[in-house]
Amino acid sequence: MTKADEHRADLRALPAAEWEPYLLAHSGLPGPRGNLELAHVVADEAGETWLARWRVLTPEQAPVNSPAEFLTFCGVLGLGRHLAAGDRSALDDLRPFAGDPRWRAREAVAMALQRWGDADMDALLAAMTDWSTGDHWEQRAAAAALCEPRLLHDPQHASVVLAILDAITQRSVIASPEVRKTEAFKVLRQGLAYCWSVAVVAHPAVGKPLMEKWSKSPDPDIHWIMRENLKKNRLQKMNPAWVEAMLRDY
Repeated sequence: MTKADEHRADLRALPAAEWEPYLLAHSGLPGPRGNLELAHVVADEAGETWLARWRVLTPEQAPVNSPAEFLTFCGVLGLGRHLAAGDRSALDDLRPFAGDPRWRAREAVAMALQRWGDADMDALLAAMTDWSTGDHWEQRAAAAALCEPRLLHDPQHASVVLAILDAITQRSVIASPEVRKTEAFKVLRQGLAYCWSVAVVAHPAVGKPLMEKWSKSPDPDIHWIMRENLKKNRLQKMNPAWVEAMLRDY
């Protein structure tokens, strides 16, 4: 029996009113890693009343790295279940959390979207094409959600993801110096520093020329993003000679 199975059995044996103390006790917080196995079980099993209650906990009520933050994480992640079931209205509830000040809430957005992608990747791609034209928080959420290896087995899907990354990167080039100092831009930059490598490995024929194009950019942020991607083991394993040649230009 896996840890997820154990948590599922425990929760099913508890009255709903006792779930919250169980989640707080098993959250893994404070600490470097929340209990993701438990969070995914909760996203599957919890009733919407509880999920909605946890989603509205403010950063003051559920601060970063506290057990209460885990409740918010579960509430946001639970929206992925509704999206996967075809409830598009859940996307409107999810989108504001892309810019939540708590990084775990933002990660829950990406994971919720990935649940949707597991069920309907074409629908996710259409929605993320829209998000990619939004603010930097939304662009980062779109990139993080899409650049998940399990979602990119279909070359056509990977091609669309690469086109979205290309468009997001292009928008980053035109950001002003003041914008580049914002937390939203910094978080987007950090996300792009690994997202490109995931998508390129999924479809090298399309991805490599795009990375080669961006590697020639004089923009210092784009330069850093491409260099960081070239350091990733997944690209090294894909084509070490190509990576070595690209890094020589840096």
